[in-house]
Amino acid sequence: MINLTRPSGIPRRCLAVLALTLATTAGTFPGASARLETAPHWTGSWEAAPSGTAPALPGTSIRNVVHISVGGSAARLHVSNRLGTAPLRLDAVTVALQRPDAPESPAAVPGSLRTATFSGATSVTVPAGQDRVSDPVPLSVPADANLLVTVHSPADCGPATYHRTALQTNFLARNGDRTADTSGAAYTTTVSHWYYVTGVDVLRPAAAGSVVAFGDSLTDGTGSSPGTNHRWPDRLSERLRALPASRRPGILNAGISGNRLLLDGVGPSALARLDADALSRTGVRTVIVLEGVNDIEGTPPQTDPAAFVRAYRRIVAGAHIHGIRVIGATLTPFGGHRGWTPAREGLRHEVNGLIRSGLFDGVADFDAAVRDPARPDRMRPAYDQGDHLHFNDAGMKALADTIDPVALGG
Repeated sequence: MINLTRPSGIPRRCLAVLALTLATTAGTFPGASARLETAPHWTGSWEAAPSGTAPALPGTSIRNVVHISVGGSAARLHVSNRLGTAPLRLDAVTVALQRPDAPESPAAVPGSLRTATFSGATSVTVPAGQDRVSDPVPLSVPADANLLVTVHSPADCGPATYHRTALQTNFLARNGDRTADTSGAAYTTTVSHWYYVTGVDVLRPAAAGSVVAFGDSLTDGTGSSPGTNHRWPDRLSERLRALPASRRPGILNAGISGNRLLLDGVGPSALARLDADALSRTGVRTVIVLEGVNDIEGTPPQTDPAAFVRAYRRIVAGAHIHGIRVIGATLTPFGGHRGWTPAREGLRHEVNGLIRSGLFDGVADFDAAVRDPARPDRMRPAYDQGDHLHFNDAGMKALADTIDPVALGG
């Protein structure tokens, strides 16, 4: 029995969450109430990096469907106005388990819906250019589950920070605040973007930490089947199920379709967003970097291999300051794509040689895993989504299979 006296100024809901956390700790670890070193740890379980803005949806309830990697005894939600131009007011935010028998449904598991608070309040105002993290939400979430994270903004707060390429059906209820609805009946419109929600953390008894997959459309999942969670970070998370639960890290997908290493494009450049999308994420221990193809074949193209080296070194140096290791992924072939030229192929080979030369703490040789032995400037036909740049589901699995789960599990 945990007995807490409520100090002045602390909301009762916050005190209840603290009691829940202490009770979880005491039930999991004998004597934990007297030993802070055995307290549970927050770990990132899902992420969507802000990639741009869309018109605001005032008065609409937005039900985002997110697929977490690892589970826990409580959750925290990240909401973002990072790319907005005016303060964002969310007057209601909820989280629930999606019905497991209805993966394309906005309906929640009865009894699972919870209201998220921010510093004890049920509403939050997020200044332009900033993010906010909710208080702990007392909801037990299993690993590999779909959550419904629903937000409602009562007014037009300017451009909405969103993640464009969700590859996931999300839902809108245009008739007011329906964030507390367990039924999905009011959610009659579907969208393929995630609005405002950029992360989910979970409270775990183990400290395995999290892994950030940091990249462009190849990491974001372009080419994989929508609604199946077959992006290569998802397939990597599936492989990590073989690890003991105490050693399985969360997997965070910080891919943005169209993103570039050196220049802003779709979303800020990799260098500009490194801290917000990777290094400051909850519990991150390892970052896997797959960035550079868009710099080689995009407009304007980048042609100096030394610029790639400087950028990769900045990423590694920034990560090491935080005690985070970095795995560099080699750039995959795109022969046959409209942006391919012999000169760009030569630059890709040169950059890959530099990646393999020891710039990073480790290497994931994606190039070797997917290239066609008969035409190494191209990917294997069995992995080609059709445009000779992006991977289908089989190709995504081949990328994930390149990474050693034991090494990531620590």
